[in-house]
Amino acid sequence: MSAYSQILLEKDGPIATITLNRPDKMNAYTRHMMAEMIAAFDDTDADDDIRAVIITGAGDRAFCAGADLTPDDGTKPFSSTTEVTDLSDDVVRDGGGRLTLRMFQSAKPLISACNGVAVGVGATMQLPMDFRLASDTARYGFVFARRGIVPEAASSWFLPRLVGQQQALEWCMTGRIFGAEEALKGGLIRSIHPPSELMDAARGLALEIARNTSAISVAITRAMLWRLPSENHPMMAHRIDSRSIYTLSRGKDAAEGVQSFLEKRAPEYSGSVSEDMPDFYPWWDEPGYA
Repeated sequence: MSAYSQILLEKDGPIATITLNRPDKMNAYTRHMMAEMIAAFDDTDADDDIRAVIITGAGDRAFCAGADLTPDDGTKPFSSTTEVTDLSDDVVRDGGGRLTLRMFQSAKPLISACNGVAVGVGATMQLPMDFRLASDTARYGFVFARRGIVPEAASSWFLPRLVGQQQALEWCMTGRIFGAEEALKGGLIRSIHPPSELMDAARGLALEIARNTSAISVAITRAMLWRLPSENHPMMAHRIDSRSIYTLSRGKDAAEGVQSFLEKRAPEYSGSVSEDMPDFYPWWDEPGYA
């Protein structure tokens, strides 16, 4: 999908920026937006020149005001209108979850620059991002219980891992809207910035990664830190650590990392995620939907 109608995908050197682009509807989420965002992440993963991806919202009011409750095509906002008798049927799959599962698989670091209101899926889509930065005007809300539904986008898996069980329960059971300061205190976001400085802060973080690290190292590290804490024994982490250290230490990026350190210069890593990942990656079996 090369032409987008509900998002923008812009590339500037090693950084890609995905902008949710429905400012007239406060960037409300639709199934079409979901498909475009998934296509954009496919694009950035396949582009070895891109080292980090920033996600933000168009305009100065909202990052994403949640699911579009009045879709232009007349469909239901939360689920398909198709009646099914088997709930394992692919038809019942949550659209927010389709997006966050794709983001979970990203080989590139994901950085949220939350520039305003982020409620419902506008909040949950940020959970699989690696860093969440917010403007001081940002407001969050896991409002599902106030709409008669439940948290979606696999947020019952992501949110407690980020903020702890007690905080996740409080935010989801009350469904209240809260500001950036509470989000920071609760561990949801990394930092708060004036609106005019938010994107510069996000770009600064992206460039710190792009200029100083190996793309291969970052891709494997991202997978390790997101996946291995869910294992039931540290031996699983030890196995992947051992394979990764052994394999990468014999590669060209490790040689460059050592040489650049000894020569006191910036590294010039040439390894690419598309061609130079170790044979054991990915080490997991991706579960199907059933």
